[in-house]
Amino acid sequence: NDLMAGKAHGTCVEPVRGKLRWGSDQKLADKISCWNRHGAEPPGYFEGTSFLKEAAKADKEVTFYDTVTGKPLFVAPLGRSWDQFLEESKNHGWPSFRDEELVTENVRILANGEAVSADGTHLGHNLPDKVGNRYCINLVSVAGQPAKDEL
Repeated sequence: NDLMAGKAHGTCVEPVRGKLRWGSDQKLADKISCWNRHGAEPPGYFEGTSFLKEAAKADKEVTFYDTVTGKPLFVAPLGRSWDQFLEESKNHGWPSFRDEELVTENVRILANGEAVSADGTHLGHNLPDKVGNRYCINLVSVAGQPAKDEL
């Protein structure tokens, strides 16, 4: 797949940029997002960051940005409550998004179920269940700051 062919920094166009949101580990983000096609952050990693506390305060949808490009990848929750989003994420061990929460112009799902950004950042995998597509995503891959042109 050309999208995931080697680039300037693994499968990424450049290294993970700047300070990541929710206290996410930059070194882990670079390893998972740019130099990996199959592995993941440890299960429940997101629960050890400030994500849960900050999400609870949000009182609206949160946009999740590519850690490399700063492009929006997911907006959640859409079509469900925060409690439902968080319950599903905790049950599976990773932030779990649904089709309506996907920013389709910036995310690709490869034939093997791998979820990647349109720029080659590894995000996680699509693991469909009885409800439909469930995108099981590494927080470190979507904890980026928005790109200047996304503000």
